[in-house]
Amino acid sequence: MKRIDAPLIAAAVAAMLLAVPAENARAVDVPVPAPDKLAAITAFFANEVATGKLPGAVILIQQHGKPVYLKSFGVQDVKTGAPMTPDTIFAVHSMTKPVTSLAAMMLIDEGKIALGDPLSKYIPSFANVKVGVDIKNPDGTDTVKLVPPNHPITILDLMRHTSGITYDYIGGKWVEKAYQDAHIFADPFDNKEFAERIARLPLARQPGTLWRYGHSTDVLGRVIEVVSGQTLYHFMKQRIFDPLGMTSTMFVLTTPAERARMAHPLPNDPILLEAERDRLAHTKWESGGGGLLTTIRDYARFAQMLLNGGELDGKRYLSPAAFKNMTTDHIGPGSGVGRDYFYFPGDGFGYGLGIGVRTDPGNAKPPPPGSIGELKWDSGSGTYFGVDRKLDMLYIMMEQTQNERGRITPAFRKLVYDTFQRK
Repeated sequence: MKRIDAPLIAAAVAAMLLAVPAENARAVDVPVPAPDKLAAITAFFANEVATGKLPGAVILIQQHGKPVYLKSFGVQDVKTGAPMTPDTIFAVHSMTKPVTSLAAMMLIDEGKIALGDPLSKYIPSFANVKVGVDIKNPDGTDTVKLVPPNHPITILDLMRHTSGITYDYIGGKWVEKAYQDAHIFADPFDNKEFAERIARLPLARQPGTLWRYGHSTDVLGRVIEVVSGQTLYHFMKQRIFDPLGMTSTMFVLTTPAERARMAHPLPNDPILLEAERDRLAHTKWESGGGGLLTTIRDYARFAQMLLNGGELDGKRYLSPAAFKNMTTDHIGPGSGVGRDYFYFPGDGFGYGLGIGVRTDPGNAKPPPPGSIGELKWDSGSGTYFGVDRKLDMLYIMMEQTQNERGRITPAFRKLVYDTFQRK
């Protein structure tokens, strides 16, 4: 008989305990939202719409698998006056990243990808990538020196945003210029072509050294295509959307009925309006980092699966061990990963494999609301979701605003957690 190591047994048991659906939490004294404090959420978003800061929003708080607060505010388009509903479709931008990361974790779980694999195993062009080093000259000018990477970009680097791949607006003037000069969004392209364009750009940092937001998850989407032999959308549809019942989640709207349900930003929100134009101009690009369109009902199915530890309605999407790996901080002390001004997970949060993970109270006084172990992510379009296993609760905000999201997001989090505070 094959000998099984005790540490492996202990790790497996711990992972299984972590992934037990949250029914156990219902047996203990878990607070529930107070009706008067739920009313404060209603008052807040009603005022945002009434004062013209938002066209509309849809808000959900779900506990023990059932909605305890679901309300729509305002309109999905000020031009048509069509009201917001739970079936309104939103561009969720970076809230695509956790979904793409789940897809990758499913393939890792099946042994088809390994976190330590070099990216060039799947996309050979990345074997030739260089790292850009900004050199300050005595006359005050800058020179970018290209040097070899200290180690190859790995799948782990893509999933925890330590690949050195950035966005054009993050990392300094030379990065911005390099991306602009490369015209990575010119002409029609698909995931394969986009990954090739990224491979021709210098990395902003040595792989594995710094958490830096960027196109890592877009490249990860192409890896999923290479391994699965399917487009990213068809893999997601077959393995995630259809099984979860996410019937209104896609990269491209294809019917007039779908387009009539689409939420739009205010006319004075130029960044999101430009994003809309870009989305409509690049229908072949299935952006794993920011391209999904979905409803609050659909995304709640995905979030509930995470809340249940990788399982929903009797179907398991990740093994307990894989779920634990995905939702454990991978950039904390001892990881060798640095953080800088552009560290988006925020105060008190680490980062797992595609999702933010609350690790500590943080430095703010008082600390931001929430629970240790909470999972979350948001987007440039103002959408947000959180998963709190201690409260057996998930919460989602769907809106389309770049102008106001920096103010509304922390206010929303506080309003949600205030509803659970006992007097």
